[in-house]
Amino acid sequence: MPRDNTVALYPDLPLTLTEAGTGRPCLILHGGGGPATVVGLADHLAQTMHTITPTLPGWNGAPRPAWLTGIDDLAIAYLNHLQDLRLRDVLVVGSSIGGWAAAEMAVRDTAGLITGLVLIDAVGVQVEGEPITDFFALDARGVAEYAWHDSDRFYVDPADVPAGRLAVRQANQAAMQVLAGDPYMHDPKLLRRLRRVDLPTLLLWGESDRIVTPAYGAAFADAFPDGRFQVVPEAGHLPQVEQPEATFALIDTYLSRTGADADSAR
Repeated sequence: MPRDNTVALYPDLPLTLTEAGTGRPCLILHGGGGPATVVGLADHLAQTMHTITPTLPGWNGAPRPAWLTGIDDLAIAYLNHLQDLRLRDVLVVGSSIGGWAAAEMAVRDTAGLITGLVLIDAVGVQVEGEPITDFFALDARGVAEYAWHDSDRFYVDPADVPAGRLAVRQANQAAMQVLAGDPYMHDPKLLRRLRRVDLPTLLLWGESDRIVTPAYGAAFADAFPDGRFQVVPEAGHLPQVEQPEATFALIDTYLSRTGADADSAR
């Protein structure tokens, strides 16, 4: 049964967390769409793992201190939390900007806490010829067309959204703009640094993602020494929402293979 709690990572940075399950620790990082976009993923992984799903500071009313202005700040904060808990053999799964944060964590993990990485339609690097779509310039219809395979199914007219929910969305977007707006949705140094991330890394990509294309994802995967790239058919930027069964099956296969690799290496 999922349980919610808040931990004071720093005096001015409380982390709101949802935890479930037992076993290998798994940190799950959501993207700009908020915690709801990874609920199903967390439920699936909690069947075999101890999942820890924070709400990104600034999202859904969670406080964001003034000094937390970049994804690198977020990555360091999450690494500090793993260290405080004395966790080892951690799988980190990140979606969109959560995937960016996961990659930034991996390049800074000098203690070797992280042993597996799953990035789902992650942003965070600059790929020549494959620019990241300017999400902030899109209207609601444009977001649906660029982010989803089935745009008609997932399009929501802002006029139909209750005022309170719309305010939360706008606050989430404002937080995302602070954390990832300049330089836009990437760290210019990250692609080069990934060559030092010696972890089995799975990159899952929706075939219809037009925020960051599959070609962008393939280049992202190539930057890792052990990057494995898989396309999810009939999915866009959030395959764990649009095609959950296919997405979960690919993650399960990755976990079974990397588990076998780890056993044989001992």
